[in-house]
Amino acid sequence: MKYKLLVLDVDGTLLNDKREVTPATLATLLKIQQMGMQIVLASGRSTHGLRPIAKKLELDKYNGYILSYNGGQIINMQTNDLLFERRINPKEIPYIVRQSVKNNFPLLTYHLDKLYTNDASNRHVKEEAARNNMEIVEAKDFAEAITFASCKCMLVGDDIKALEGLENHLKRRLSGTLEVFRSEPYFLEVVPPLINKADTLGVLMDKLSVSPDAIMAIGNGVCDIGMIQMAGLGIAMGNSDERVKRCADYTTTSNEEDGVARAVEEHIIAKIRPADIPLEEMNKSARHALMGNLGIQYTYASEDRVEATMPVDERTRQPFGILHGGATLALAETVAGFGSMILIQPDEIMVGMQVSGNHVSSAREGDTVRAVGTIIHKGRSSHVWNVDVFTSTDKLVSTIRVINSLLKKK
Repeated sequence: MKYKLLVLDVDGTLLNDKREVTPATLATLLKIQQMGMQIVLASGRSTHGLRPIAKKLELDKYNGYILSYNGGQIINMQTNDLLFERRINPKEIPYIVRQSVKNNFPLLTYHLDKLYTNDASNRHVKEEAARNNMEIVEAKDFAEAITFASCKCMLVGDDIKALEGLENHLKRRLSGTLEVFRSEPYFLEVVPPLINKADTLGVLMDKLSVSPDAIMAIGNGVCDIGMIQMAGLGIAMGNSDERVKRCADYTTTSNEEDGVARAVEEHIIAKIRPADIPLEEMNKSARHALMGNLGIQYTYASEDRVEATMPVDERTRQPFGILHGGATLALAETVAGFGSMILIQPDEIMVGMQVSGNHVSSAREGDTVRAVGTIIHKGRSSHVWNVDVFTSTDKLVSTIRVINSLLKKK
C-alpha cells in the first residue's frame, strides 16, 4: 500500500457530534488495519481520555499509536510503552496561575485519571472532564496542588476577545519557554516548547522509519494544519475551519457524514490491489487475534484465490495428535474472509454466514497444512468460497464451503 500510517484528529474528525465512532467508520478503519495499515490518534485529549477510543478501534491489536496532549506524549497501544514525552517546567506554573486569576479565566491541567482546576463550576471545565472521562479535583491554591510536571495547561472562558488578547500577551511573554495557542475559541492551551502535532508526528516517523509520502492525515482544526501539510496526503474535514481547507490536498465530507470513512475508502481502499497487500505485515498485526493464536499465516492473495498455512501442533491438534476439525474450519473461514475483504466495495462490509466441511483424511502433529481458497460465486449479496486443505505432501485433508454475506454500510 502507498500509505503506511493514517493519522487522525479525534474531536470533530473521527468522532461525530455525539462523540461517537459510527459503525461505518469503525468497519472501514478495522479493514485497513487488517490489511496492514497503522493508525495514529493525534489529539489534544489526555492519554487517559484517548485510551477508550483507541481500544474501540483495536489499536492495541494492530500496533497503533496515541499522540496525546497535542503532541506531549506518544504511546504505543500494543505494548503500552511511552515512546516520547515532554512536560511543562513546574517553575512556570505560578505565572500561568497568576494570569488565570488576574484575567478571570479558569485554569485546568491533567494527571493520570484526574483533571485539576481552580474552578470546578465552570461549564467548559466540566465538559472537558466528561470528554476525557476524568474526575474533577478543585484546587483553589492551584500552584500548591500541582506537585507533578504537567503535559499541558488550559485556560478556558467565553469572553473570546479577552482570551485572544491574553493569547497574544502570553505568546510574547513566554516565547521560547512555552507554546501558547487556541485549540478552540474558548480554549487557550499552554504546552512545553516545540510541542505540536506535526513535530511530535515527526518524532514518531523517525522511530518507525516512515517517510511523509507514506502518511495520510485527516483533521478539522487549526492545530491539525501542520500535520496535514506534513503528510503525503493531507485531508480536511467538511466541517473544518476554512484555513484548514486551504492547506489540505483534499476536503472530505463532515464528521456527521462519515468523512473519515469516505476519505479512507476513496484514497486507500479503492486503490488497493491484492498484490499491494503486505501479507507479512498482516500476519504480524494479527498475532494476537484467533489466526495468530492458531499460527495461521497468509502466503498468497489475489482477487480469486487466497492461500494460508497452519501448523499441526498443541494449538490445533486433538489430544491424540490429529488435526482438530474446528481448527480446520477456522483456517478456512480465515482464508475466505480475507478473500471477500479484498473483493468487497468500499461501501460494503462482509459478514461470515455459513461454513460446512468434509474431512477426507488426517494430518498429524508436526505437519503444516495449507489452505487454498478459490471463489466460486461472486454475487451482489454473497460470496461462496471453496477451501481445500492439504498436508505438506499435498494429501487432501478437508474440503470446505464458506458463504460470506455482503452488507451495505449504514
